[in-house]
This record gives sequence, structure tokens and C-alpha cells, in this order.
Amino acid sequence: LIALGFASTLAIGAYWVLYEPSKFTVGGLAFFAMMIQRLLWPVTRLGNVFDEFERAKASIARIFQLIDSPNSIEESSSSYNPEKVKGDIQLKSVSFGYNPNQNIINNLDIHIPQGTQLGIVGTTGVGKTTLIKLLLRLYDVNGGEILLDEVDIRDWNMEKLRSSYALVSQDTYLFHGSILDNLAYGNNANIQRIKEVARQVELSEFIESLPEGYASIIGERGIKLSGGQRQRISIARAILKDAPILILDEATSSVDSKTERIIQRQIQLLSQGRTSIIIAHRLSTIQNADQIILLENGNILEAGKHEQLLAGDKKYAQLWKIQLGTI
Repeated sequence: LIALGFASTLAIGAYWVLYEPSKFTVGGLAFFAMMIQRLLWPVTRLGNVFDEFERAKASIARIFQLIDSPNSIEESSSSYNPEKVKGDIQLKSVSFGYNPNQNIINNLDIHIPQGTQLGIVGTTGVGKTTLIKLLLRLYDVNGGEILLDEVDIRDWNMEKLRSSYALVSQDTYLFHGSILDNLAYGNNANIQRIKEVARQVELSEFIESLPEGYASIIGERGIKLSGGQRQRISIARAILKDAPILILDEATSSVDSKTERIIQRQIQLLSQGRTSIIIAHRLSTIQNADQIILLENGNILEAGKHEQLLAGDKKYAQLWKIQLGTI
């Protein structure tokens, strides 16, 4: 309609110029056409505003639909909220499945004493990350119970429970902002402490080489950084949080061998004095763990220390030889 109106203006104006020059001149037509164009542009933009408004209405409806969805994880009325969390974790006959008729985890019994390190290995889809979600109580178990400091996590204050964990996942999420903002996220550390931790995780040299240093913008999801740099920022955040329990979910899955060695050093630093749970495909990441479990089809196939599992010469030993390239 806008294009038709503009064309009509030119056609009628041209007719007047050609056949009734006393009414309209060429200069008048040019000026009038320019003014019509200036007038029609805001009308076009107004149409775009209505379009965006309708899109926004649809998005807001979906957002509120999500916000208003009932929460299946309910906090207990007792809401256990201790002043200090020790970090002793027990799983007693734990079973779980996203589909109630099909369990991913079957009757798991695991004890992770305070201050010890547990390594978890297994092929994709055996329930390693699901186990972490259960510890964080993103889902409730279908059977059995999970105890933290001898108290069922369903009786814990939700905020206290989740703040007791520092999580470094394989899919590190960074925000569009500065390096400093991303390091400080979720903790109250001052700039001196942040710089100290950046040195510990071998990030300070890279950060200080940037023109804007810690104020450098890293882009959405840290797109301007390498995979190893993103992982080290995530590890630094975990150190700054200073939680009693550390969870590392495939923290070295997408980095090269040199960066992996750096991250392994940082993991040893970070896990000192903390209860640690490390999920890894690369067995070198967990070979120093106090105990290692090999999951298969939601069950514990093998359990023990690295040397004991190698001596058993079963599936764990085979995986180790494959990664060493000896078979």
C-alpha cells in the first residue's frame, strides 16, 4: 500500500506537470515526492513496531508459562541449614530414571568420605552426569536416598545445599561481559583475590597481555576465548567460590594435551581439603583419586584405586591400555 501510494503520487504529479503546468512544476513535484518519502518512512517503522510488539507478546507468554510451571522439587519444611558443611556424601540404593519405567541408575551404593576424591568413568549415557544432577537435587531420586553429612538432601535448605557445591562442567557457560565480571560471578571476592586466583590457574599472563586486561569483553559464551581459557575461567570461579564440595564434569574433554596438563595441575590444587567428584573420559585425570568407579548400564562394574583396577585386568585396565595406545 505504501509503494502504491508513492507511485500514485508520482503519476498524478507527473500528469499535472505535463498537462497542467500552471498547477505543478517539476521542482514542486520533486520536492513533494521527497516529502512524501520522508512521511512514509515513519509509517513503515510504525508497522515494524507493531510486528515486534506481537513477537514480544508471544515470547513473554512463553516465559511466564515457564515461570508459572509447578516446581517438582519441593523444599522440606524442616529445611536443614547447618552453619558449616563437612562434605561427607553417601548414596544408598539410589535408583533414578527420567522415564519412571526405565531407570538410568540402579541401586547405587557409594560413600565419598569428607575430603576424599572420587573418580567416575564410563561410556557415554551410563548416568555419570545424571548422578551429578541428583547430588545437586535438580531431580529427586526414584528410589533410595542421598545423604550429605548424614542428612537426606531432601531435608536440606535448597540454597544451602547447592551453595555447598562448586561445579565445573564440560559445557562452560560464560556471559557477555568482561573477564573480571565472569571471574567474580557467584562470589564476593575482591580484585586482589581474583588476580591471585588467576595466577594460580595460569590465566594472568594471558589476561594482562590484552589491551584492556581484566576489563576485556569476551563475547557471548566466551566466544573470543579458546576452549582451554574458558575452562580455566570456570575453574577459577570454582576456586573463588570456596565450596566444600567440588564437582568436575569432563573438565578436560575439549582441550589439547598441553592445556589438559595445566588443568590437571589446577584440579589437584583445587581439590585439596575438599570432597571432590571428577567425571572423566581421560583416565589420566583421575588416576590419583582415592577411589574410582566404572559405571556401566547404571551399575558399578568395577571400583577401587587406579593400581587395584589395573591389577584386576578387566574393563578399566583395557580402557587404560587403549588410551596409552598399547592395544
